[in-house]
Amino acid sequence: MDARGILATKRDGKRLSDAQIREFIAGYVSGAITDYHASALLMAIFIHGMEEGELAVWARAMLESGRVMKFPGISKPKVDKHSTGGIGDKVSIPLAPAAAACGLAVPMISGRGLGHTGGTLDKLEAIPGFRTHLSEADFARCLERTGVALGGQTPDIVPADRKLYALRDVTGLIESIPLIASSIMSKKLAEGLDALVLDVKFGSGAFMVAPARGEALAKAMLGLARDFGVRATALHTNMERPLGRMAGHSLEILESFDCLEGGGPADLRELVCLQGGEMLRLGGLAGTLDEGKARIARSLDDGSARAVFARVIEEQGGNPRCLDDRSLLKRASTVEVVRAQRDGVLAWRDLRALGAAICELGGGRKKLGDVIDLGVGLEFEVQEGAAVRAGDVLLRVHHEGHGLAQAHALVERSYELVDAHRPAPLVLASWST
Repeated sequence: MDARGILATKRDGKRLSDAQIREFIAGYVSGAITDYHASALLMAIFIHGMEEGELAVWARAMLESGRVMKFPGISKPKVDKHSTGGIGDKVSIPLAPAAAACGLAVPMISGRGLGHTGGTLDKLEAIPGFRTHLSEADFARCLERTGVALGGQTPDIVPADRKLYALRDVTGLIESIPLIASSIMSKKLAEGLDALVLDVKFGSGAFMVAPARGEALAKAMLGLARDFGVRATALHTNMERPLGRMAGHSLEILESFDCLEGGGPADLRELVCLQGGEMLRLGGLAGTLDEGKARIARSLDDGSARAVFARVIEEQGGNPRCLDDRSLLKRASTVEVVRAQRDGVLAWRDLRALGAAICELGGGRKKLGDVIDLGVGLEFEVQEGAAVRAGDVLLRVHHEGHGLAQAHALVERSYELVDAHRPAPLVLASWST
């Protein structure tokens, strides 16, 4: 294998051949290609991008680096959802059991925190005893018994992505359309899906800040879905403001529980119903999106989604009593408030600073192997576009004292009080295969 030749091809902005891609992915998984070789190629891809056909071969090579799951004993439509992530984005947690309560099977392989965003697996592990390290047999058993399985990649599920994902996180190579698209789609295609809903964020808290970049990412992923024969829809949603009122692992679980009981923030419920409704439509269990949204809403209001999640928690080793006794979740010992320094209207300017603030408090990873403090986070008291007076509480900081000064400085950078501000819509556009 000529690793330097492969690197030189992409360094010079040329298309990698099918053989070069397959050789590189296989070599990196086997260890013949080192992390420094892989970092160099990822940087070249970051700079020069990939052609559509090149990306399809790259994604297929990643997928074929491991096993594709099969669930012959499950006759229900297998439909999943994936979000590109952001501040307070906990939609997957109430959505999966709601979709299952309406008749879908939801095999959801999720990831850890990446960059400024929290990871679904880390949030789920804020539930006492909840296991996300599932073997393929455990994953299949949970899916068969509850309609939902919430796990991470096993060593034989897209091992190429497992290695590349971690490398991208620590080398600053996250915001690349082909790398994000291939990472997401290789994992999702390994689930043996019939259909997929993609939530692609735009705004300062998204990986693709500009809406045009988000649209390009959405269409790249939809192109891969078409290549693999999977029905898919991409929704372009707002990450110019935090989603819901909580950001931080235990705090987001609390808010997810509220949603599963028919309450919680309106924007969280709206996205759960929208994405769940589209999952039902793609899976053939609803004739229209509106019908699907209404069914998801009923599952939240009548307790059926909550009941499914209680079974999922128990099946995956957790303590379902935490749904009733919220004190079982880890909480930070100290809460401080951030107050408005003058009259004005709240406008969020830099949501990445909020993610960085949570990381400084101990709620994120700065390097591989860092242990996350599940109890820290931020609680938002004022909605974007709302008027406040000097002295009003804007947000609460849940902390243990670690990194507090740095977090405060980042929070102050994240917003502005202005004379007038018109928030962007929650959903900007949608596209389907």
